[in-house]
Amino acid sequence: MARIRKFCAYRRLERPFTRRSKYKSESFIKASPPSKIIRFDMGNSKKEFPLTLSLVSSSPLQIRHNAIESARQTGNRHLEKFLGKEGFHMKIRIFPHHVLRENPLAAGAGADRMSTGMQKAFGKSISVAAQVHTNQTLITLRIEKNHLAIGKRALQKAASKLPCNCRIVQSGPVTF
Repeated sequence: MARIRKFCAYRRLERPFTRRSKYKSESFIKASPPSKIIRFDMGNSKKEFPLTLSLVSSSPLQIRHNAIESARQTGNRHLEKFLGKEGFHMKIRIFPHHVLRENPLAAGAGADRMSTGMQKAFGKSISVAAQVHTNQTLITLRIEKNHLAIGKRALQKAASKLPCNCRIVQSGPVTF
């Protein structure tokens, strides 16, 4: 069974591998896998909210697209349960541009016949990730002042799905 490789192999920041174009002939990366992130804006984007909470990264690393989507779903589900679809506005502030590669090394009987070892070891595109730096905002949430505890809990749940230590920063009204 094909399994996803553990993310500790890709966690540290490296040189970006992002040369994609909408024209295939101009693209350095010919085939890149699609991102699983469904939407980046959730809730009521038209309304002005007095309070802004931000989920901020504490360390530089890469975050795979399925972790970002998992965090989005968890936070959005918690907010919709308690505030409805119109009681908040949540925005994902990072985008997975970086293409991750894998050089599959086989082990076991007969592996020498199907593996080239470290010859031609560039690897095939397997996934995409966002490159995140220290103090970079990952998710921004706008809510009413009386819903502060619900908003903080939603961001805590979202942070538990991400591979980095995060902190929640509170500020006044911010438009984006």
